[in-house]
Amino acid sequence: MLFQNLKKYILQRFDSKKNQKVMTFQNTFSEVLGRETTHEEGLIILLALAPHITPGFYDDILKELYPDGGEFPEWGGVKDDTYRSMQPTGETIQYILAGNDMKKRLALLEYFNEDHWFFKEQLLFIAPVNEGMPFMSGKVIVPAESLHLLMYGEELKPSFGPDFPAKEITTQMDWKDLVLNPMTQEQIHQIRLWIKHKELLREDWGMSKRMAPGYKALFCGPSGTGKTLTASLLGKEFNRPVYRIDLSQVISKYIGETEKNLEKVFIRAENKDWILFFDEADALFGKRSATRNAQDRFANQSVSYLLQRIEYFNGVVILASNYKNNIDQAFIRRFNAIISFAKPNAEERLVLWKMAIPKHISVHKGVLVKIADTYELTGAQINNALSYCCLQLAEKGEEKLVVEDFLRAIKIEFSKEEKIFVNLS
Repeated sequence: MLFQNLKKYILQRFDSKKNQKVMTFQNTFSEVLGRETTHEEGLIILLALAPHITPGFYDDILKELYPDGGEFPEWGGVKDDTYRSMQPTGETIQYILAGNDMKKRLALLEYFNEDHWFFKEQLLFIAPVNEGMPFMSGKVIVPAESLHLLMYGEELKPSFGPDFPAKEITTQMDWKDLVLNPMTQEQIHQIRLWIKHKELLREDWGMSKRMAPGYKALFCGPSGTGKTLTASLLGKEFNRPVYRIDLSQVISKYIGETEKNLEKVFIRAENKDWILFFDEADALFGKRSATRNAQDRFANQSVSYLLQRIEYFNGVVILASNYKNNIDQAFIRRFNAIISFAKPNAEERLVLWKMAIPKHISVHKGVLVKIADTYELTGAQINNALSYCCLQLAEKGEEKLVVEDFLRAIKIEFSKEEKIFVNLS
């Protein structure tokens, strides 16, 4: 019914024989989008959606208006091999909403600039055109996530692939499961406060000109110390998706391709309240080298691009690295927080062991204290070791762990890092 009314609206605008009726499409999508939409905004959204809902929508209108056929460049529109019916361009929207009124046509450009919420929220936008071509000759793009939201009223998460080289990471753990030293906990708490009070400080307290739009943090420390878990918990607490950038899909040997791949992620993430997590960030944000050849020059340009891009990103960006010194100093100066994740001490290891033991599994008295005091393991290694122990118990049909069970598991964990295991039991 909605698109039938839209069709009538368009026909009435261009067919003088039809009675003119005032049709308003204001607030058609207000509830779904959680914002008020103007009459023109509602119309633009409908015009962009039309081919997705009713194939041949524009072809039927042109046939009715011009039964003798012909060429109608003023309507804009494009056709391609995969969809033979007309798809709207910016010019299509200009002609339907403004006709030949130059002042109105120019005013419509504002709906497609980067400051309008259409672009900021990636609801719809004009596809890039070849150099020298009119900007509004580009096809109106409605991303799959926006299409799903407008049609079904629910958000669709982006699919991993070449157009979005990132995967969502989640956790079933809670903050109580993360065992860290007090200094690290305090620094993480600062990130939580920024996420919670960002809008208050920037908007209500007028700090936007002194406060960066986004938050940039570096997590540095050995593998298995809680860097990824912390990022996941931040997302869980504030109901924000956390996307880990897949470097295998991003880094390219071809000049400029790495930047293009990353730009796809940043554009999709802009104004979405997502958390972007770059694991093993050294590969992207490593130190720039002296320029000895063209390859060095382009590599340095890539780092410079990243430096500028995360500077203006308005969400949370977390870089994780085993070593702080591997990150370019230009990034170091711009981080809101540099948080060190150290290997747990004996007391922290004991807490981790106790939390990991299943409730129905018993352990000989004093075993965990001795194991925690003797063997330096990260939280991830403790979980791996205990999983090994529990599998052995399940196979034997037993529910009690002894020191020998722990030692076998710890020996395996040490062998992964080629560390010498000494039985100190």
